[in-house]
Amino acid sequence: MLTTIALASLKRRKHTALLTLLSITISVCLLLTVDIVRTQVKTSFTRTVSGVDLIVGAPSGQLNLLLSSVFNVGTPSKGIPWNSVASLESNKQVAWIIPLSLGDTHKGFRVIGTNNQFFTHFKYGDKQALAFAHGSNFTQPLSTVVGADIAQTLGYKVGDKIVISHGLGNVSFNNHDTHPFVIAGVLEKTGTPVDKAVYVTLEGLEKAHSHQAGGKNSSMRSISKPKLDEHEHEHEHDENNVTKHNATEIRYNSNEFAPQLVSVVMLGLKNRVTALQLQYQLNQNNNTPLMAILPGMALAELWQIMGNIEALLLGLSSIIVISALVGLATMLLASMRERYQEIAVLRTIGAGPFTLLLLIQLEALFITLVSLILSVVLVAGLITAIKPWLSSEYGLFITGQLFGQSSAIIGSLILVSTYIVSLFPAIAAYRRGLHAGLNSK
Repeated sequence: MLTTIALASLKRRKHTALLTLLSITISVCLLLTVDIVRTQVKTSFTRTVSGVDLIVGAPSGQLNLLLSSVFNVGTPSKGIPWNSVASLESNKQVAWIIPLSLGDTHKGFRVIGTNNQFFTHFKYGDKQALAFAHGSNFTQPLSTVVGADIAQTLGYKVGDKIVISHGLGNVSFNNHDTHPFVIAGVLEKTGTPVDKAVYVTLEGLEKAHSHQAGGKNSSMRSISKPKLDEHEHEHEHDENNVTKHNATEIRYNSNEFAPQLVSVVMLGLKNRVTALQLQYQLNQNNNTPLMAILPGMALAELWQIMGNIEALLLGLSSIIVISALVGLATMLLASMRERYQEIAVLRTIGAGPFTLLLLIQLEALFITLVSLILSVVLVAGLITAIKPWLSSEYGLFITGQLFGQSSAIIGSLILVSTYIVSLFPAIAAYRRGLHAGLNSK
């Protein structure tokens, strides 16, 4: 009966009740969305790279090695000799390796030297492999593959030529313009740092660097040749180059080239159980100073540093919900003056002051409960609808259940908070009920 009276009372004040319901629903939706995104972002962040069991580089600190190899931020202080890389590749526990050479840029974007192993074994998110929107992987020594953001920002397509620059600044006066790279492929969008990177062959990168070192002497040697002969020679050279280029595209294997140094090596193991054992062996090797890190543990450590931002977002959303609940209490208090006659009638038919207190609290809890149900439905529908967009644009992969233990705790806290804030108008109704009872006598 008390529930029927509470619903009838809210129906009489339906406009005010609906506005309060809308306010609380929006606030709860915001809080639940922040909680889901917070949880999913943490999961996606720790899966920026997946399938890589170890990252090996020169000793420079765990976070520095992680940031430079996965997030393209900074660069390792020293390189790794190729004989050390070959030793890792021949290790019985290692299934595959991905060498990375860092330190160059293209129009402010990072350039990464690697081989086709990168496109075969590098994975992100829920072990999703890299895919090509256009073109393919490296087909010749001067091939390059660009990320989706670079292709979109700079308007690149397969077949375009690009020139890389030495150094990590946005502006460089040391361009490798004598060795332009030809775009062989454009990667599909991943929402990870892969989208903002240019990938070139290790062979092409080393050629560009070696030519830069000896470019002056070679240019001086070509000046003494007659102009006509030089033109004919260049024309003949171009034709030969076309023939060689076509033949190279068919048989080129970027994995066979062995550079002098690389910056970082990513390892995939035959059995992930041996990751800790191999990490310990590499870190304790005194012959060649190396540092091996577990990507998952390093990403978790990096996320802990960013935990304050996570707590701040959750705190702001909680304040918004509390403000909406205060608005609910204000609405109930404001309606008390209009309900004096209603309270007097209830007292006349035998309702005690405690019953009036429960009635007001029941109205508040009913509004909040409906808001919670609406919020869960709206948030679930919204997240499901934009899930593909979040994964492609921001690399946020929504997996598992949307509403877990934290969502249940949030809902419980909101109901408890509603009970607390509704005490003020409920006590006012209780006191009014006492006065109405005295007057009736």
